[in-house]
Amino acid sequence: MKSVLALAATIVLLLSMTSCSQPDVSVSETTTIVASESTTPFSSGLDTTIEESAEDTTIQTESSETETEMVLRINDQVIQVEWENNESVEALKDLVRSGTITLEMTMYGGFEQYGSLGVTLPSNDEQLTTSPGDIVLYTSDKICIYYGVNTWAFTRLGKIQNMSEEDLTSLLGSSDVTVTISID
Repeated sequence: MKSVLALAATIVLLLSMTSCSQPDVSVSETTTIVASESTTPFSSGLDTTIEESAEDTTIQTESSETETEMVLRINDQVIQVEWENNESVEALKDLVRSGTITLEMTMYGGFEQYGSLGVTLPSNDEQLTTSPGDIVLYTSDKICIYYGVNTWAFTRLGKIQNMSEEDLTSLLGSSDVTVTISID
């Protein structure tokens, strides 16, 4: 009788622990409970073994989406970018999840490099004056990277970090470049 009560109490305890989980976490698990009489004087009279199949366990949280980080390379040099938090960047991330994007960029106007995505992304254009390091979406299907200043209607995508105007001009201002965007 003690074994049955101890087993019932353990099951109730396990069920109450899983019902107290955070609402953003979804867990699917296989649990096996093995009950036996204990021979040690200090135990509760019940030993339990819980087996969990890692293949059957799925945990999704908000932070898993933020773990997806896009990496920008210019001529194979990794460039640190602070990406905007907007619909255009989310659509770009979705596109990059399907595979690395490679853009053959072209110099324009002595202040930018631009390249066609080949697809249209959602945009929220506003009149902007760019500064060196700005990455913008132009006409919903082109990415522009600035090493100078320009004013036009764009959607902000990101900003290159830790590079001076001179560094950017040296990298972008002397010839066309190849840009890749990938997920790492």
